[in-house]
Parts: sequence; C-alpha cells; structure tokens
Amino acid sequence: MPVPIQELCARLGILGVEDLDTDDFEGGLVTDAKRSEAIILAKRGGEPRRRFTIAHELGHFLMAHHVPDQPGRFLCKSSDLLRHTAKAGDQRQLREVEANRFASLVLMPPHLLREAMAAFRESDLQHVLALARDFAVGKEAAARAYVQYHPERIAVVVVGNGRVQRCYRSLSFPDIICAVGSPVPTGSLYRSALPRPNNASDIAACSPDLWINVKRDLRAPGLSEQVYLQPNGFAMILLRLEPVPEESAAERRLDEGWRHRFHSGRR
Repeated sequence: MPVPIQELCARLGILGVEDLDTDDFEGGLVTDAKRSEAIILAKRGGEPRRRFTIAHELGHFLMAHHVPDQPGRFLCKSSDLLRHTAKAGDQRQLREVEANRFASLVLMPPHLLREAMAAFRESDLQHVLALARDFAVGKEAAARAYVQYHPERIAVVVVGNGRVQRCYRSLSFPDIICAVGSPVPTGSLYRSALPRPNNASDIAACSPDLWINVKRDLRAPGLSEQVYLQPNGFAMILLRLEPVPEESAAERRLDEGWRHRFHSGRR
C-alpha cells in the first residue's frame, strides 16, 4: 500500500496520464477505435483525489460494455466520481457507479482492507482517517469502504455548509430520515461543541429520532454520533447504532399490561 495505480495503468494498455485543464470535468479517457490503448486525463489537485480519478477512468477503459457519450472519449464530472446509485434505466449513471466501484476495489483491495481493519474495534472516524492515509485515497472514499466492511451497524453522513450532502450506511443500518440538501438536525452534535478543523470529536450519545425512524411502542435503540470537521465547510458525521437490549419477561408483561389498559380505556 498504497496501490501503484499509474504503474498498473501502464501494464493494462494506458499509454500515459495527462493533466486535464478545465473546470468542467474531473477526468477523461481517450481511446483508439478498438480500445486497445488509451490516454487517461486527470485534473490536478490533491493526490488522493487524482488517484481515484485515474482508477475510475481505468474502469471505463477495461469494461467493454461502457460506451462513451462521444466516440473514443469519456468525460466525467466531479458529481460522476461521487455517484454510488443510478436511476433505473439510466445507462450513463450506471456506468459511473460501476467505474466508482471498480476504483474503490482497485485502490482498496478487500483482502488488504480487511487486514487493515482487523485492528479496529469500536467504530471511530480516526480509523477512516488512518485508512485514507494508508491507502492514499480521499476521506470520503475511505468512509464508504469503512461503512461497508465494518461489522457494526454504522453510517457516515457527509455535510457541506450545514446541509446533508451524501449518506453511506451499512446494510443493517436503517434508512436515514434527513433528505439530501436538508439541514443537519438541530439536536445533532454537529450543531454544538464542534472540534477544531481536522480533528474528530469524542463519540457521544444522541437522540435516535434525529436521524432514523423510531417506531412507537418499541424500545428505541441507542445511537451515538461523532463529528470530523474540515476547514472547507465540509464535515463527516459517524452514526453508530447500539444493539437494543433484550427485555425481560417481566418487563414485557408489564409493558403489555399498560398498553392493554391504555387502549381499552381502563385506568
């Protein structure tokens, strides 16, 4: 680690990686008619971001069913490199999702990622920062992989200027009720004692109904928050769902008795 992505490109038919000098696109790929060789275009910037762009474009090159919008030329925007879901029937969006999955798997191979995460116990954003550093990927790419491979029920919410931008959840984490573009809930740790930029806060309990639907008549699960603030107005919020403790038989009988009295009008 980190995976030598440009060396890998050279072995797979990429003739070179050139700078893409435009504000409209993040990356691109120029191929010959038979797609036997190509040149990758990548915008200059932070090295982790550029590495992901290169891996993304390599994915377009290797996946034969990826047909570009223009013959022999793919052009990808910043939003394309953040896409992790596609609308039904939208083949272009699906191509970008597949290229992003490919880039994540190439830069963070699962066997190496599991090995690196074996030392992590309870979830913590400090682990995400360590993965981003060791694999030379962006913090958000590391957060997506961390959520996917961590055994706990966790989610990471990406915030920009106080509003929800993106959400990544493990398969067992419930739907997050804050829609993309909505403000971060008032009661969130994000709104209170924030850490200094580039520092992760302590993990603290929060009200679960800030982020998830809590069903009536059921014991609410515990939910914890942790915030990592970045200097450019962005932040990551880690949500950790605690297991709901089992009710004893006596507690269940008492609870059912109170519910029966309430619904039957008895006091």
